[in-house]
Amino acid sequence: MLRVIAWALLALYLLVCGLWPSAAAPVELTFTGLGAVIAAIPGPVLLLAAVVAWLKHRPAPKTATA
Repeated sequence: MLRVIAWALLALYLLVCGLWPSAAAPVELTFTGLGAVIAAIPGPVLLLAAVVAWLKHRPAPKTATA
């Protein structure tokens, strides 16, 4: 029984180590591309976009009730 468990763990280890780099590559490329796009946009433009988004989605002010 122990031999079967050992072989199963070895197979799982080899499967994970063999597939992890190829499975993680698209995620890494996506973040690299996102970083390149963000780096291409000037900082003041990003700041202006953030302010516009905040003004558009800010919570409504609470009115005082008497």
